[in-house]
Amino acid sequence: MDHSRTMDELIQLTVAGDRNAFEEIYQRTVPSIYRTVHFLIGESSDAEDVIQEIYIQVYKSLPKFKAGHPFQPWVTGIAVRQVNTYRRKRWRKFGLLQKAAILGREVETDFSEDVVKKLENRELLLALEKLPYKLKQVIILLYLNEYSQEEVAGILGIPLGTVKSRLSAGLKKLRGTPWNMTPMLRKVEKRNGY
Repeated sequence: MDHSRTMDELIQLTVAGDRNAFEEIYQRTVPSIYRTVHFLIGESSDAEDVIQEIYIQVYKSLPKFKAGHPFQPWVTGIAVRQVNTYRRKRWRKFGLLQKAAILGREVETDFSEDVVKKLENRELLLALEKLPYKLKQVIILLYLNEYSQEEVAGILGIPLGTVKSRLSAGLKKLRGTPWNMTPMLRKVEKRNGY
């Protein structure tokens, strides 16, 4: 893979029909997107399906991408919207009894090595899994992907104040857990001024 080409060059080549250029875009972006999707969905088989949909949408949307803008947050925004679509479909599909079973499921912890280093214990994973989705979404994007609050607002299409309030609420809920002094929680709090 030739990393000497810029993302804008790869986008132009892809729009012109170069499949190898899109393969390179995929290879450069999929590790981060996979971690985000896997963490938000939690089920590997479903994550694979959602990632496929994400990259179909990325391919279709490339002609609309504004050259010179940050590409990774743009792709992450598509990923978050696809995860939201998946979640809506999943909740419509299941009845109330099945919803309760899903909420009680065991959290899968088969993450890549770098994520395991960031998320140092199973209890924290369980605490994050229990957060309301909108709070979990903000904390994952801020910590796991290390986006700024402004970037998260852009990715989610919500005001910066909403990002800040969701972060504050999520951290408050995590502080109420027995594992509230984990390095991850301290890092998120320090990085965001809490």
